[in-house]
Amino acid sequence: MKIVPLSDVPQFADQIIDWQWRAFGEASSRAFFASVVNSSLAGADFPVTFVAVEAGRAIGTVGFWRCDLISRQDLYPWLAALYVDESARGKGVSEALQQHVIAYAQARGYPRLWLWSTFGGYYERSGWLPQGEALEYPDKPVKLYYRDL
Repeated sequence: MKIVPLSDVPQFADQIIDWQWRAFGEASSRAFFASVVNSSLAGADFPVTFVAVEAGRAIGTVGFWRCDLISRQDLYPWLAALYVDESARGKGVSEALQQHVIAYAQARGYPRLWLWSTFGGYYERSGWLPQGEALEYPDKPVKLYYRDL
């Protein structure tokens, strides 16, 4: 498995958009995810989309975003939109994607990385520390996590 920026494998952009939209979006939000993924192809500092590739196919994705929680724009950067294809789950892909973004953020001098989730337990096992709760727009309670780099 290799983890590369989406800009290195743009042929997977539509697949990444569909994964993110189906996993995290609502019926009308595909355009939002397309905007984020397509912006990551432009080569800016944020957002960056990474893709786990194995045997010529995408098996997972994760984002490095400036903001992933509108109610907490004071916090940045974020590990965001972590998704592993069902066929690749349970094989360490999620942990590898997390570690990739952690190393990426650390190499750029960021002291802390953030993420949010609607469920607890998983990220704690990967070394993330709970920071309380926050709200995802418009009113969904989420768990807030950080990781010192």
